[in-house]
Amino acid sequence: MSSTKEYRDFILEQLRDLPGITCRPMMGEFLLYLDGVLFGGIYDDRLLVKIVPENERYKMTEEIPYDGAKPMYFVEDIDNAEMVAEIINATVAGLKTKFKKR
Repeated sequence: MSSTKEYRDFILEQLRDLPGITCRPMMGEFLLYLDGVLFGGIYDDRLLVKIVPENERYKMTEEIPYDGAKPMYFVEDIDNAEMVAEIINATVAGLKTKFKKR
């Protein structure tokens, strides 16, 4: 199953207060970036973010975006734009830290 453009538009509307958000289509799904950092995507009309220590405190469930992929965290309370922004900022901070260590 692919994600719908309507769901993508809804997610982008929820993220409107996060400057630097970009979205790229990829094989029927959508990859999401913040300031050029790939932090997650929209898979089967679900917002999923990469797992990093900085976002573990949100107690999200792990889900597989597609067959053969690593698990990601499922952001369930999409209507809480403030919390979603907080989760994304924590995820991106964790990813930036991870890449600096390499």
